[in-house]
Amino acid sequence: MTARIIDGKALAEQVRGEIATRAAALAARGEQPCLAVLLIGADPASAVYVRNKVAGCEKAGIRSLRFDYSADVAPDVVMAKLAELNADPAVHGILVQLPLPPQFDEAAVLEAISVEKDVDGFHAENVGRLSQNQEAFIPCTPHGVMKMLESTGVPLAGAEAVVIGRSNIVGKPMAMLLTNAGATVTVCHSKTRDLAFHTRRADILVAAVGKPRFVTGAMIKPGAVVIDVGINRLTDGPDAGKLCGDVDFDSAAQVAGAITPVPGGVGPMTITMLLENTVISAERAARRSGR
Repeated sequence: MTARIIDGKALAEQVRGEIATRAAALAARGEQPCLAVLLIGADPASAVYVRNKVAGCEKAGIRSLRFDYSADVAPDVVMAKLAELNADPAVHGILVQLPLPPQFDEAAVLEAISVEKDVDGFHAENVGRLSQNQEAFIPCTPHGVMKMLESTGVPLAGAEAVVIGRSNIVGKPMAMLLTNAGATVTVCHSKTRDLAFHTRRADILVAAVGKPRFVTGAMIKPGAVVIDVGINRLTDGPDAGKLCGDVDFDSAAQVAGAITPVPGGVGPMTITMLLENTVISAERAARRSGR
């Protein structure tokens, strides 16, 4: 068996086209979607992520505001900027790029963002709404995974799903989304006994563990849908310097029914869902204002 490739790049292009159409319609009504991004410090990876997000906004017709701060900035300065952006009706989404320098209380910063503008979906109220299957901003990576699963046409209701990883950004919301969709969900992590026992039962396997090529073909149920959220840069061996996921793609592709590649899988969908959440926020603002 050779797995069907779930092309996240192609799906992202399709969804971004739809987002651009919605953004243009809003702009014509006087409500141009706007995303504000705060970057604190000079972490190279964070800088790349922010640059990609701003570029994605420009292509989709979403106005972007970028605020850069030095790593030693006082938290009060950032909190004051968040309060200012919360009060600005022209701003629909606010994103603080993580991780933050040690002088910050990360939870307090995320809670300081207005729930209505929390397009990353990290505010506790949005997390609570998601857990109760209510309208909420969904964290972008799990949201993108759900779009990819939808594109496969594989039914989620009644499926056995296994999520490897329990982070607040991916693992936990991923499990909630799959549960809300009717799947029977098992969350595995570093303390799970006999991990392969669980993964081999999964019709849908989502790997978000942060370990390169951790999931092998021997751990996968034949015909399963495998979603690889991981992105790791190899540091040694013949592939040193290359990117790979949490799944050993070559062996997994011989067993799975469908699989996402790395790169070109989940990654492009993450920023796409950020853009969609920003447009959703602008659509809600337009309804409130009667536009």
